Amino acid sequence: MNEGVQSRRVYIKEFKEETIGLILNRGMSVSQVSKDLSIGTETLYRWIRQYKSDSQNSFPDKGHKKPEEEEMRRLKRELADVKEERDILKKAISIFSKTKQ
Repeated sequence: MNEGVQSRRVYIKEFKEETIGLILNRGMSVSQVSKDLSIGTETLYRWIRQYKSDSQNSFPDKGHKKPEEEEMRRLKRELADVKEERDILKKAISIFSKTKQ
């Protein structure tokens, strides 16, 4: 069938944090962890960068965003709703003002 096609592996947040802990806290080398866990070194370096840049909000679960991104998304959705309501009111005003003349 699909021989030779590799699917992308997905790792949970806890696994990533424990793996990074091996490197940062226990002093293991990236290459050793890479060999032991069969994870590419570039992937490990990316995880480390993400963790160091924002340890509290690193590795959000699928579909979950950082609190700031979630708030931005909510505000954009709210703004779109308000604009739609405004446009409806403008149309209603123009319709009612035409019928009274």
